[in-house]
Amino acid sequence: MKAAVDPDLCTGCELCVDTCPEVFEMDDDVAKAIVDVVPEDVEDAAVEAAESCPAEAITIE
Repeated sequence: MKAAVDPDLCTGCELCVDTCPEVFEMDDDVAKAIVDVVPEDVEDAAVEAAESCPAEAITIE
């Protein structure tokens, strides 16, 4: 599973970072994915972060 953040859509609310800091961090005013592959033990949190994103900026594959 991979996660990605579209910087053009991200509003910088930090919800994904709060929900899944193992996968997301802030890069200035936008979030970014910090792993190439989401670790199995945090897959549910990564999906929750994507589903909770108010800007729908996160994609999970």
